[in-house]
Amino acid sequence: MIDNLNPQALMAGPLGDWLGEQRHVREAAKAKSKSRGWNAAIVLLPLFAAGMILIPMDFVPKLMIAAFIGFFALIWVQQPISKAKKAMKVGINEAIAGSLGLAYSHDVEPGEHFERARGFDMVPSFHRSKFEDMWHGEIGGQRFMLHEAKLEQKRGSGKNTRYVTVFKGAIIAIGFSRDFHGTTLLQRANKHRGFFGGRKDSIKLNGMTLDNVDVVHPVFGDSFAAWTTDQVEARYLIHPAYVERIIAIEEAFSGKNIRTLFHRGEVLVAIESGDMFESGSIDADKDHEMIAKTCEQFSSLAGLARSLDEAAR
Repeated sequence: MIDNLNPQALMAGPLGDWLGEQRHVREAAKAKSKSRGWNAAIVLLPLFAAGMILIPMDFVPKLMIAAFIGFFALIWVQQPISKAKKAMKVGINEAIAGSLGLAYSHDVEPGEHFERARGFDMVPSFHRSKFEDMWHGEIGGQRFMLHEAKLEQKRGSGKNTRYVTVFKGAIIAIGFSRDFHGTTLLQRANKHRGFFGGRKDSIKLNGMTLDNVDVVHPVFGDSFAAWTTDQVEARYLIHPAYVERIIAIEEAFSGKNIRTLFHRGEVLVAIESGDMFESGSIDADKDHEMIAKTCEQFSSLAGLARSLDEAAR
C-alpha cells in the first residue's frame, strides 16, 4: 500500500474533510495569539519602562530580568498556535499512518532499539534527551519502527552551563526476512579512526569485537566504512542496491551522517536531520506540501525495506 501513498488521494478522502473542518480552529488560534500579544504589550511595556527608571538596580541585571519575563510572555502568546499546530500534526500523521496500516503516537518512551543504537555507538553520549513521533507496524512486509530523538550534552558549569544539541534525527528499525549469523555496522568513513590516522582494523562495541571490511561499491566506497563479526555475510548484506537506498533515505529526510546496523534480524538506522513529519501547520495552504513531504519520506523507507527482502533479490 505504501507504494501507492498519494498526497492527493489522502487530501481527497476523510483527511481532507477533517482538515477543512479544522480551518476555523487554526484561524481562532491565530486570533487568540494575536490578542494575547497585544495584551502582553499593553501590560509589560509600561512596566518595563517604569522598572528601567524607578528600580534602583544596575542596567544589565534589570535587562536580564526583563528578557526573562519577556521569554515567558512569548511562550504564553504563542501557546494557542503551538497547541493548534500539534493538533493538526497528530491528526494528519494518524491519518497517514492509518492509510499505511501503521500506528502513530506523538509522545514516545525510548526502548530497545534506541538502547541498541547507544550500545553500538550510533548516537553520541548525552545528558538530556527528548523523544517524539513514533510510527510502528509493517512496511513492505517487514517489521517497522521509527521515532525521533533529540540529544543534548551539558557544557560548562555553574553560570556558564549550557546544553548543546549533539544529535537530532530519527532512529529507524526495519525487519529482515531472516536472522543474521553476525553483526555488521555501517558508518561514515571518518568514524573510528586510528591514533595515527587511517581506519581502525577492529573496534569493540556492546561487548563485541567487529573487524573492518571493505564496502563493495564503486561510488560510495570512500564515503562509508563497515565493521563486522562475519566478513562473508557483511559483503552479502552491504550490496550496491542497499547503499543506494541508504543515500536515498538521506536525501528524502534532508539528512546526513546516516549509519546502519545489521543485528538479530533487523536493520537499525540512525540519521541526523531536522524536524521530520512536521505535517501540521497553522497555515492551511501548506497542508498539501507538508503531507507530500511525509509521503516521500515513507516511500524511501519502503524502498529500503524492499531492498532487504531476500525473496526479491
